[in-house]
Amino acid sequence: MEERHLTCIGCPMGCQITVKMEGGEVKEVTGNTCKRGDDYARKEVTNPTRIVTSTVRVTGGHLNMVSCKTKTDIPKGKIFDIAKALESVEVAAPVKIGDVVMANVCDTGVDVIATKNIRAV
Repeated sequence: MEERHLTCIGCPMGCQITVKMEGGEVKEVTGNTCKRGDDYARKEVTNPTRIVTSTVRVTGGHLNMVSCKTKTDIPKGKIFDIAKALESVEVAAPVKIGDVVMANVCDTGVDVIATKNIRAV
């Protein structure tokens, strides 16, 4: 039986979790103190995902960059593709928190949204 050891990021506790797997299937999760730990561990060993944070250029704003993130998590293997795709994105001010700066990034079905307000100048 294969064992994987993880530090949970589901809550601030940072539990040390052990996942026992057999044939690619999760058989047991131990070490978590809450349900989120169990959910995180199962997902992390079978289909890991992440939220991607970055910045994109802004034209005509009081700042020339705006912080952004994927609206939901994306497959971990797409992180670098998304970072590369965002290099060429430029949005015009004003920008409001939640505005879509790139729709359906890298065919994930997930939008990249602004996380800061940028006023026009």
